[in-house]
Amino acid sequence: MVFGLRQGWACIFGAALLAVLLAARLWYPDDAGLARNDFLALAAVVIQILMVATRLETVRELRVIVLFHIVGTVMELFKTDVGSWSYEAEGFLRIGAVPLFSGFMYAAVGSYMVRVYRLFDLRFAGYPRRWITAIVAAAI
Repeated sequence: MVFGLRQGWACIFGAALLAVLLAARLWYPDDAGLARNDFLALAAVVIQILMVATRLETVRELRVIVLFHIVGTVMELFKTDVGSWSYEAEGFLRIGAVPLFSGFMYAAVGSYMVRVYRLFDLRFAGYPRRWITAIVAAAI
């Protein structure tokens, strides 16, 4: 039971983002002055600010989360460029055809990872040296 509750607590950013996505899909007015995609991006920023302000995440953890956002946005740029999928072309908060809120979906994964690492006090024994990890990551 405790394991499940901690897992849920680790997912708080993703759960909040999902709630905003669902609410915007169901109730955001089509004729609103702010495009829905822009609203979603701003809402995600507010959620992230609240996470740091309430100390649910640290500034150090935020750096990892921002990295997930950047990498996710780059992946979305690639996937939309090759035609795997597309987004509605509304709003100003986007890069090319990719709304910035999409990167926050990847950031939610990053948030979960840093939170679960801290909440479960995870440690890795016998992990290879960082330079080996860097070479493997570069090769990938």
